Amino acid sequence: MTLRVALVGGPMYDDLYRRFTESSDHDVEVVVHADHPTLNREVAERLTAGERLDVISTHGKYAPSQARWLRPLDELVDDEVLAPLAPRSVDLCRFRGDLLCLPRNIDVRVLWWRTDLLERPPASWDDVLAAPGAFGFTGRESGLFGLFYELMVASGATPFDADGRPTLTGAPAVAAVECLRTMASQGPDDLPDWHYDEVDDALLDGRIAMAAAWPGGYERIRTSDRYETLRPAAYPGDKSYSGCHGWAIPRTCGDVDAAVALLTDLAGQEAQSIDAAAGTIPAHRAALDAYVPVDDVDAERLAVTRSTIEVAMLTYPPLECFLEIEDAAWGAIHDALVGTIDAPTAVDRMQAAAVAALEAAS
Repeated sequence: MTLRVALVGGPMYDDLYRRFTESSDHDVEVVVHADHPTLNREVAERLTAGERLDVISTHGKYAPSQARWLRPLDELVDDEVLAPLAPRSVDLCRFRGDLLCLPRNIDVRVLWWRTDLLERPPASWDDVLAAPGAFGFTGRESGLFGLFYELMVASGATPFDADGRPTLTGAPAVAAVECLRTMASQGPDDLPDWHYDEVDDALLDGRIAMAAAWPGGYERIRTSDRYETLRPAAYPGDKSYSGCHGWAIPRTCGDVDAAVALLTDLAGQEAQSIDAAAGTIPAHRAALDAYVPVDDVDAERLAVTRSTIEVAMLTYPPLECFLEIEDAAWGAIHDALVGTIDAPTAVDRMQAAAVAALEAAS
């Protein structure tokens, strides 16, 4: 049976797919290949309708919202497949004790800054606001909510309490949205419309002085004309919104044995070394350890990223409704960035949407 797969798309992800789209070892049909928000919507629509999907790309923070459609992997995947993977990545792929996806790579943001404009990288968000040149960021979707999350935590607050209840309102939340509004005002006029690629475009076109980048964005930075004036640094505020991409098997899978074989291959050192070569941080520890930096800047990037994973990962609460909360939150923040609502209204709207999503999920 041909496996029907849904994949997250983008330069940082796509090199790996040749492993099965061009291989006789796996008979695969790619039925979805899209950015992650689009992928989530497509997968939800198809699985709600009962459509057969055999393997899907997902993420540790989104898998709980897909749990009703996914097969737990603990009884399907051999222990020797999990043993080489970073334990933190495996933990991020669990929900209520079940392994919902097999980790692919760990995503943390680090800062890239221009040495021709700044004397040193900003260590705090106050430094970012005071620096010459703008900080570029995504003006929509998960990246925007992630930055809001980072700003709240850097101020000593948290968007969720210990029980996973939202605390997206009050003075810290308002201050975080106001900070975002200020940073947006310092940047190009079209910043509120940027997605991930547009942030990279602005950094590499010289329109901004600094920006966050996911590990998989490194290859594009390295091959750009600005590489000689760009350097990596620890993320401002010492916390980076992080997570783990993974592979899951839906309950509509038509050939579980073949799907498990594909996941086993994708979790192995050979496949994950392809991701490492693209700049991502593979979950497979030996694949990461075998990666040889191409130059001193790459070695510094790898060291900063490893340190961020060790001490600065800011992860999400395991909530079935996290996707709905994130979507409502970034929409409210975006409206504040473009000036259609003020910061207090934005955080009140976020909190109300989060509470409603939790009540609907309970």
